[in-house]
Amino acid sequence: MSVRELVVLGTASQVPTRHRNHNGYLLRWDGEGILFDPGEGTQRQMLRAGVAAHDLHRICVTHFHGDHSLGLAGVIQRINLDRVPHEITAHYPESGRQFFDRLRYATAYRETVPLTEAPVSADGVLATTKAYVLEARKLSHPVESYGYRLVEPDGLRMLPERLAAHGITGADVGLIQREGALGDVALADVSEVRRGQRFAFVMDTRLCDGVYALADGCDMLVVESTFLDEDVRLAADHGHLTAGQAGAVARDAGVRHLVLTHFSQRYSEPDEFERQARAAGFEGELTVAHDLLRVPLPKRR
Repeated sequence: MSVRELVVLGTASQVPTRHRNHNGYLLRWDGEGILFDPGEGTQRQMLRAGVAAHDLHRICVTHFHGDHSLGLAGVIQRINLDRVPHEITAHYPESGRQFFDRLRYATAYRETVPLTEAPVSADGVLATTKAYVLEARKLSHPVESYGYRLVEPDGLRMLPERLAAHGITGADVGLIQREGALGDVALADVSEVRRGQRFAFVMDTRLCDGVYALADGCDMLVVESTFLDEDVRLAADHGHLTAGQAGAVARDAGVRHLVLTHFSQRYSEPDEFERQARAAGFEGELTVAHDLLRVPLPKRR
């Protein structure tokens, strides 16, 4: 059975707290694992969450502030120590290549696993697989930052009542799927489009076009909400979003499940983030993330 879920490894912003580790998020997408923004301590959080190095297939870094990337050294070395049997691809802003190189080779170790670097330098498609298309969009932050988005290709859902009406049964169901028609009955006559699932990961940024492009129509949006609305000026100055802004984006983009994360250590009441996102008019599912939480993607409509 395929599994699609977000495993939250850390939810703090610049400063970790007693209860919040630096950032780290694993997206399980069927048999593949995509690790986003491994901050300091990610390797230990993986252990606590039951995530193995063998579960990783891609690493996506939004930008090179420490709370989003200091864990790269440990994660990469663990991948090699455990001799992960498949290639791993790393995406990160091209402008931060020197930081990726420093973290990849921060200390001496033996490389045993192919790690392909595929840096990002512009908006667009990064990878196309049978299970998804991975895209990137530039965000607005003091250092170059990109958000990521997965889009599953649309499929088809066969409609039993229409099949029955045309007398199509048994092996003929597979035949019309393969051939696109059976006699004078077209595949479109007995099926409907099954919309592919969409997931977006948006970290440190002000409001910008990239935020909306990434969030558009997503089944799940994981988004920073570093500040509460009363600190909106501070958020803009430092290149961040507030809880209310995140809620408004999710509302306007038609997001089904909003996951708020990346919280400043100045706040002690996480429920206030949900209240402000709701006050902005978001009515879908909403999760205020905490470390080691697992959040399943919504079921298809």
